[in-house]
Amino acid sequence: MSLSCQTISTRLGVLKLNGKGLLCLLVFTISVCGSASGLCPTACICASDIVSCTNKNLSRVPGTLFKFIKRLDLSYNRIAFLEPEWVPVLFDKLNTLIINHNSISSIITGSFSTTPNLKYLDLSSNNLKTLGSPLFQELRVLEVLLLYNNQITQIDSAAFGGLYKLQKLYLCCNSLSHFPLDLYIGKHKLTELVLLDISYNHIQSVPIQRISLVPAKQLSGIYLHGNPFYCDCTLYSMLIYWYHRHFNSVVDFKNEYACVLRSDPKGSNKLPLLHDNFLNCSESTINVSFHAFGFIHEAQIGERLIVHCDSKISDAGTYFIWVSPDNRLLEPDKDTDNFKVFHNGSLEIMDPQLEDSGLYSCIAINKRRLLNETIEVRINVSNFTVNRSHAHEAFNTAFTTLAACVASIILVLLYLYLTPCPCQCKTRRRKRKLPQSSAHSSILNSTPSQDPPADEKKSSSGKRVVFLEPVNEPKQGQNGKVRLFPKETVIAESILKTTRAKSDSDSVNSVFSDTPFMPSS
Repeated sequence: MSLSCQTISTRLGVLKLNGKGLLCLLVFTISVCGSASGLCPTACICASDIVSCTNKNLSRVPGTLFKFIKRLDLSYNRIAFLEPEWVPVLFDKLNTLIINHNSISSIITGSFSTTPNLKYLDLSSNNLKTLGSPLFQELRVLEVLLLYNNQITQIDSAAFGGLYKLQKLYLCCNSLSHFPLDLYIGKHKLTELVLLDISYNHIQSVPIQRISLVPAKQLSGIYLHGNPFYCDCTLYSMLIYWYHRHFNSVVDFKNEYACVLRSDPKGSNKLPLLHDNFLNCSESTINVSFHAFGFIHEAQIGERLIVHCDSKISDAGTYFIWVSPDNRLLEPDKDTDNFKVFHNGSLEIMDPQLEDSGLYSCIAINKRRLLNETIEVRINVSNFTVNRSHAHEAFNTAFTTLAACVASIILVLLYLYLTPCPCQCKTRRRKRKLPQSSAHSSILNSTPSQDPPADEKKSSSGKRVVFLEPVNEPKQGQNGKVRLFPKETVIAESILKTTRAKSDSDSVNSVFSDTPFMPSS
């Protein structure tokens, strides 16, 4: 409305109205002037659709603001926490809200329900310590979120859930000790995030293997400088690769990257991380790191392979060209042999062969932005059949060796534990042949033994009779030897041979052998 209070009051002197018309005009004037005075609170400065209420000792948003403002600045006040409807009126046109340098220590879910169309939110320089889940789910179109210079130590995986349009997130100068990987990988990842500033935190290590899965358009905007990293060759190789690809996050802050030795936990001596390979990392370590990052692609003969052009230039008007190892130009809509280039920059090799191995170059060109970038990718094609046969032979050899070892162990155990003990067996035999032992002792004894009674001779066996009946008196010239009766010579020899054979078969080497003693003739 173009009428002001002064204009209306001036025109009253000209108009001639009756009582009823004058009363209506008076009511209209009061309503217009009252609303005009409520457009801009006394503590704020209003300029068109911008309202600035900085440094006015405010603890909440003034309730007299007009609804069509687009930018509201509440910095340098004493707002302590954000709760639902802390903004009393629905500001559906507000796209910029600045609340930095206050005393905000907590944010309750639903605090931004009255400002659903924010694109820029500044919560820097407050007292935030943790970010629960979810806090900003109403801000579906938010593009920039500033949270630097707080005291944030922990971020929930779903804290930024719902921020599908978020492009820039500033978490610098906090107390984070872990890299917020959930922003890039997981259920609540932010696909449009192209800038993440987590510099000057307390991060000592980075999940390099998983970060390698992040597209280059997002990698190029990760700022890591100013953190107390542990000195690590893999981290060095990753940052050097970013530097060679001209990522501004490394090129612009090269001198701000430092590391400390693990043997120096206090970090008293910070070493430059990106200066002339100060860590003396070997080329093999760096090459292995590159392989882990996915810059080397493995393919098998005859199996279809698709390689993406991982460029940080991701605009819709970007044109992609590939150059093969033999310097052939591969372009979209121009199939060359078994190669095909898609408009999104991906290269397809329909029937890879060994000769297709080598270093490929992807060139991304954006004429509108006057940008271009070259990415090198190495492709290795191998013969799966040959590798499989070699692996099969190696497996057979290993299996045979293992089987032989197991069989040897089993045989040794059988020999040690299942073979009968000779001593025990001989003890049992000695008990069974105890009568023969007594007979042996009687024969070897020089004192003549007493003749047993006749009934005992009848009850004893014929074998024992032979050994128990010596000649009455040894004659001279016999040297005390026992002479057997002539008729019994053949019987004795047969008995001795039989007993000898049995004893030898049982145990030949034992000193306690049961073999009968055979006197010499």
